[in-house]
Amino acid sequence: MIQHGSRFKVVDNSGAKIAYCIKVSAGYKRRYAKIGDIITVSIKDLRLKRRAFSKVKKGEIYKAIVIRTKSKVKKFNGDFFSYFENSVVLLNKKKKFVGTRIFGAIPKILRYTKYLKLVSLSNGVNF
Repeated sequence: MIQHGSRFKVVDNSGAKIAYCIKVSAGYKRRYAKIGDIITVSIKDLRLKRRAFSKVKKGEIYKAIVIRTKSKVKKFNGDFFSYFENSVVLLNKKKKFVGTRIFGAIPKILRYTKYLKLVSLSNGVNF
């Protein structure tokens, strides 16, 4: 379960490494987020090689879409799957992607959201 205070690995090439959840969006008093939900994050750490020409700066606030979670997610056929880490992809104010690539595969559930472009930016689709 993703909630206020959760830390994430940023899996795009925007230059951010670690993000911190500030708010779970889309709902009155909503407490938890799952795969495919939009959250508000603060950038806590940058990648070493990208610090000089990074698209983001430390401490900035961005929207992000949750890509992977440690908690179990139920598939359409009733099976469960989970990942080893919590991961996000950064979005700008117009809800366009900050990075141009996504590292690693994304879950098939994201094909059925309005962010179908994630599939073309990633390495592949699993589960």
